[in-house]
Amino acid sequence: MITSYNFDYCLAEIYEDHIRVYINEGVTVVPEHISELNFVTKKHFENKFFVYLAVRINSYTIDPMIYVESNKIPNLLGIAIVSNDPKQRSQAKIEKVFTNKKLQQFDTLEEALDWKDEIIKKRKDGITTKDQ
Repeated sequence: MITSYNFDYCLAEIYEDHIRVYINEGVTVVPEHISELNFVTKKHFENKFFVYLAVRINSYTIDPMIYVESNKIPNLLGIAIVSNDPKQRSQAKIEKVFTNKKLQQFDTLEEALDWKDEIIKKRKDGITTKDQ
């Protein structure tokens, strides 16, 4: 880990090519939250591809309009939702409709990290499709 940020709604950990976000219990994630994270990603990933890992260990609500903001981040290649909760699998299918980024749900962090490596490599190799 390079560094971390404690916002009032989440913990964000910065790594070489991804950000891991742990949303706090009971929060409603709104577009303004993405604006805060956008500042962090510009600072650490300027001119560099990265992937967002949402590690969902707490219960919280997501305003689908957050994807309007995340869609504006050109070097964000994908969003991984990490949770083995069956409700999160269903939620991920709904969230996928709102984004133009690759979005996948994974049961483990290791699976999400493997996917992250794969889509970053494919982008560097010039292969780009939403459903990778």
